[in-house]
Amino acid sequence: MAGRRAYLDYNASAPLLAAARTAMIAALDVAANPSSVHAEGRAARRLIENARRDVATLVNASAEHVVFTSGATEAASTLLTPDWQMGRGTIRMSRLYVCEADHPCVLNGGRFPAAQVTRIGVDTDGIVKLDALAAALGRHDKADGLPLVAIHAANNETGIIQPVERIAEIVKAAGGILIVDAVQAAGRIPLDLSAGYADYLILSSHKIGGPKGAGAIIAASDLMMPRPLIAGGGQEKGHRGGTENLAAIAGFGAAAREALIGLKSIDAVGRRRDEIEAIVRTLVPDAEIFGTGAPRLANTTFFAIAGTKAETAQIAFDLAGVALSAGSACSSGKVGPSHVLKAMGHSDSLGALRVSIGYATSAEDVELFRKALSGIASRQAGKEAAGREKAA
Repeated sequence: MAGRRAYLDYNASAPLLAAARTAMIAALDVAANPSSVHAEGRAARRLIENARRDVATLVNASAEHVVFTSGATEAASTLLTPDWQMGRGTIRMSRLYVCEADHPCVLNGGRFPAAQVTRIGVDTDGIVKLDALAAALGRHDKADGLPLVAIHAANNETGIIQPVERIAEIVKAAGGILIVDAVQAAGRIPLDLSAGYADYLILSSHKIGGPKGAGAIIAASDLMMPRPLIAGGGQEKGHRGGTENLAAIAGFGAAAREALIGLKSIDAVGRRRDEIEAIVRTLVPDAEIFGTGAPRLANTTFFAIAGTKAETAQIAFDLAGVALSAGSACSSGKVGPSHVLKAMGHSDSLGALRVSIGYATSAEDVELFRKALSGIASRQAGKEAAGREKAA
């Protein structure tokens, strides 16, 4: 086992699936522009449309309502705008409502001015406060424009699953539009856009085992769309300009097919996550595992070790051959408290560690985690004993 490493950071980026790699390599051999009308161009276009169908199938949506982007951040920036189009007319969204625990690409409000963004709090388990959302929407003056609500289906740090159906009921009652960030949820819980709980979904390729650099906006209908963030030659039906990233989109489609199949085995992932949490509780009895009072993704655990800085522990895990995160990888280089834990009412003075796994996570990976945590716990116990001895 010498030199072996365990990758336990799927929420940051899942390993590239073999099927996605194969699809990308095949796409690289298609030289033509997908917008060209000759045979070669049509072959490139078929690859994109096949991927569009596969991504739509993952969330039970219509392929014609899928718009490919460079990733989830671009998708969010496109959707989070006051300016929308309906046919040849325009619609104004006068205020954006987001959740305090949302991913930064949503929390920052996209193209909305900061003064037009309202943040809704969460409870101690990380569930959005439905009463607060309803009250805020109840105060919304639709004479100025419609309310736009954006919220994550599952939190990237804690894995907490939001009650999107109940949120949708509140938003619809207020005459609003609901955007659901499904980046972490896709491939980990069933998603069905046809059920009517969202107007738009945001997906990311590399979170489900596809390549980085591809994402999607998926609309429930073609009734209205946001003013394009990137205008160009009319690609993606005018919703996103620029020649499509053929290889990345092809890989995204292949990953979506695999993700749909993988959902059948999600219970096995949950059992592996439970093994990891049992190890944490055994080796660090006073560790706090966040969000256990609410529904969580089967692949995610977020915990803090008393007296140990998350960044210090992360480095120790890395040196021991285990890759995991101290909070969100999307805040790379940031040293400070998690905004998610802060929203949940935790001081988070030392930070927390996130373990996120996948279908390929093995018993050997879990054993590497156990050995690494055992070493960290022993060192922490030694520090505490030395401190008590010094105090005496």
